Amino acid sequence: MKPVFSRLSAAMVGLSLLLLAMPASAHHAMGGRLPNNFFEGFLAGLAHPVIGLDHFAFVVAVGLLASLKRQGFWVPVAFVGAALAGTGLHLLKLDLPLAEIFVAVSVLLMGSGLALPKSPNLGLMVTISAIAGVFHGYAYGESIVGAESTALVAYLLGFTAIQCAIALGGFKLAGLARHLAEQTPVSLRFAGFTICGVGATFLASHLGL
Repeated sequence: MKPVFSRLSAAMVGLSLLLLAMPASAHHAMGGRLPNNFFEGFLAGLAHPVIGLDHFAFVVAVGLLASLKRQGFWVPVAFVGAALAGTGLHLLKLDLPLAEIFVAVSVLLMGSGLALPKSPNLGLMVTISAIAGVFHGYAYGESIVGAESTALVAYLLGFTAIQCAIALGGFKLAGLARHLAEQTPVSLRFAGFTICGVGATFLASHLGL
């Protein structure tokens, strides 16, 4: 079973290198231009949680952590629902200060949850996911403020769909690894340390360190 875990570890290392190499501000699928129609809105929604690599790392962590709990599906559900609410706050022009810093902190926290020898309890994980979702969603809203309603609805559908897909992918990957060998928790802890590094890097960047 060792090749499976070697590939998993290599994938996580590759992800971390990619994340560290990309600028934290690369969050706009349309090059800073507002989407003009349903297709562009949906494409922008799909892209934001992926090219916004701090968001991507968080959603991966959500899926991996969810796999560790019996009712872990509530972790991504809380995050995705709160992200929609956070985007709504931005669209309503309500100010949520230091959103990008809190996004980076949330990545660090979720990575820490994976890196710990014993994962946090489900209630704490759901709470962190919900609070983080508001800030992630608020950040998502930046690239859609001012768009017409069709593009806006498509954007919301797009980023909700891709986040569910990423979280489900992490959940399934962790579940598969768990069935393959007893060393799985070590592999997930490695992923946690990697995601912690991503969060710390983005946090340092936002703080100007």
